[in-house]
Amino acid sequence: MSVNTTAPLTSLGKELELSPEAFGELRRSDDVAGDGAALQARMSEDGYLFLPGLLDVEGIRAARQHVVGRLAEGGLLDEQFPHDATVTKPGTTGLRAPEKLVMQNAALREVLYAGPMMALYERLLGGAVRHYDFTWFRCVRGGGSGTYPHCDIVYMGRGTFNLYTSWTPIGDIPVGLGGLMILEGSHRQGAKLRHYLERDVDEYCTNHPDGDDIAAGRKQWQDWDGRLSSDPVKLREKLGGRWLTTDFQMGDVLVFGMATVHASLDNQTNRFRLSSDSRYQLASEPVDDRWVGEKPVGHGPAGKRGKIC
Repeated sequence: MSVNTTAPLTSLGKELELSPEAFGELRRSDDVAGDGAALQARMSEDGYLFLPGLLDVEGIRAARQHVVGRLAEGGLLDEQFPHDATVTKPGTTGLRAPEKLVMQNAALREVLYAGPMMALYERLLGGAVRHYDFTWFRCVRGGGSGTYPHCDIVYMGRGTFNLYTSWTPIGDIPVGLGGLMILEGSHRQGAKLRHYLERDVDEYCTNHPDGDDIAAGRKQWQDWDGRLSSDPVKLREKLGGRWLTTDFQMGDVLVFGMATVHASLDNQTNRFRLSSDSRYQLASEPVDDRWVGEKPVGHGPAGKRGKIC
């Protein structure tokens, strides 16, 4: 598996530098997938674990078929092509509520919350594991922009820091389709990123003019959406390291920690990019209550937390 870099690659519309000093391939960790201590050491070293072929391909295919069916029912696919090609219908701006693609998708829940995925986390964390009840599903339309660079801790930092994300491609995702990128060595940039890592997107200033509106749910955000930067090129130049990615295949999974900077490539195709984000931690450690329960509150009004600024 290797990155095809014959064409320019962009993220947020910025053309990435593809020199060996600026861009590279994710390091595989399937050689240590069965060894908990080795997984922990590799995570400490790299800030991520790229595990090709870890997951059951047939299970992912079934989950994908469910999603494709919902996209077709919603009139989001170009009917001139087979549905499984997921060609975006011209003029489609995207899916309003991608979390609906998770509902009643038993195959996806089996892939994410049973079998090899949970066994992996039990080895990595060395104990009984719980997952967040909320599953983030990404359905990026053809021509859609990538995700801005960020760390996950700013969205889910009210529980344990010993929390991990699984980014799971729901189908093959070559680089042109807009896969995930990891900024090499960024998990060791805690001193430089300290003020960023201490923030919470749902904290607001009760003494600011819009404090009452946020508390009442009339305003969802204050002035920040959690991004570390809007320019992946300049961020890499500032922090160092390389942007790392690969041509992902069905069955692969990419695991990373809360302080690992990541982003995604722009989708330069005419097809939907399908992937999911799911989170895991030791069951014995504190959990961020925004993301658990039958109906997690997430970033809604109930998830806001006021402070004096």
